[in-house]
Amino acid sequence: MGVWALLFVGGWFLVGLPTDPLYAFGWLWTATIAWRIGQPWRTHLGFVRDWLPVVLLLAGYSLSRGFADNGATPHARELVAADRWMFGWALGGEVPTVWLQRHLYHPEHLYWYDVVASWVYFSHFVVALAVAVVLWLIARARWVAFMRRWLFLTIAGLVTYFLYPAAPPWWAAHYGLIEDVDRISNRGWTAVGMHGAGNLLNLGQLGVNPVAAMPSLHTAFALFVVLFFLGSVRRRWWPLLLAYPVAMTFTLVYSGEHYVIDVLVGWVYVGATFMVVGLAETLWTKWRAVTAQPAPSEPPASVPPGSPPTPRPP
Repeated sequence: MGVWALLFVGGWFLVGLPTDPLYAFGWLWTATIAWRIGQPWRTHLGFVRDWLPVVLLLAGYSLSRGFADNGATPHARELVAADRWMFGWALGGEVPTVWLQRHLYHPEHLYWYDVVASWVYFSHFVVALAVAVVLWLIARARWVAFMRRWLFLTIAGLVTYFLYPAAPPWWAAHYGLIEDVDRISNRGWTAVGMHGAGNLLNLGQLGVNPVAAMPSLHTAFALFVVLFFLGSVRRRWWPLLLAYPVAMTFTLVYSGEHYVIDVLVGWVYVGATFMVVGLAETLWTKWRAVTAQPAPSEPPASVPPGSPPTPRPP
């Protein structure tokens, strides 16, 4: 694990943080090999068997959402109107992204929260994957339940991008729909000398079209991971766990990546995911229980009184 950690840090600085699904898959697979170095190779290849379909689906998601607009103008005005309706009365008619950048963002100066925001934004690409890998290692049944919900949430978001392509605040500012907004989700890396840390993330942002704002899967994934474990931890730890989706929400709105309405719809998707998948699992379990019951056997034929017993075979 020490060798793996050194190689990971080297790749981090030279290539960038593992935000690409296939690149992240390689690091996660080698981490499981390093953690269970004494296991035979058929065990390590089991990770590829279980995970490759998942990673290919995530890679397809990353690529296909770039074509979701189909050449049409993405929705933006109604998202701006929704945020102004919710917060304009308190923010002087501005949307939260514009207000936050006006008060907190300075192009020539980096603050501590810019660094934290870059870390929180990056966590979207690794937290759910890392949690799923740990579950795969120690609790396969929970891993299956986790993946069902996670993939359902991902597919639901992708379908929505095709049905309702929506642009983020920085896109709306570029076309004059709101005041000036910069896309600043990666600027915090330079504050700690990690100029190459966001290389892959920047490349990925350039490779897709800006139509994946509604719903915000960034905050949806953050809330999903927390809710999956919320019932199995003590209540005193709940505020600490719930601080993660709250921090992700601030990061997305402040950095110009999403509106608040995108975040709220993402939370609705998470609730619907747990409800739909949980109901499907319950119905499937009941159906399996019914179909697994043996058919009732026929009662034995009646034997006339005084008949000799049936001889046993030798």
